[in-house]
Amino acid sequence: MWGCRGLSCAARVLLGVPRAAGGWTSGRRPLQPVNVIFRNLDTAVDYSLSYKELKGLLKSQTTLIDVREKWEIGQFGKIPGSVNIPLGEVVEALQMNPKDFKERYNQDMPAKSDHLVFSCMAGVRSKKALDIAMSLGFSRVQHYAGGLEEWAKYESPEKTQ
Repeated sequence: MWGCRGLSCAARVLLGVPRAAGGWTSGRRPLQPVNVIFRNLDTAVDYSLSYKELKGLLKSQTTLIDVREKWEIGQFGKIPGSVNIPLGEVVEALQMNPKDFKERYNQDMPAKSDHLVFSCMAGVRSKKALDIAMSLGFSRVQHYAGGLEEWAKYESPEKTQ
């Protein structure tokens, strides 16, 4: 690691940090401006839920939001008690007027302090929805990483028309 001083050489190239020997790690200066966003990798907070954890939470005041598309709900069913808000609508939905939210989703608008759990088919979209909700100030958010695929191993999904 000749001269990279704690940063990987790849990170030094992205950030345009010179090597200790005086040259640039790539042999040339990087294009400017370089905009790099680093997440705090030191936080080991796990926002994902197992089937058992989700099953227990569904008995409490938890709002389960399924972020799959409407056609997926029709074709594969859903976890009982979940409300469908497709991922592409999550930003708008979580900022709606409570009256409009109630009309559109037939459910009360969650408060920023309410417990929200996001689900999808296999955990990818639900994680994105979790990140969106957190960025909008929702403080009690989790996602069901196993999604409907895992749920169906334990229980039949609820079919809709």
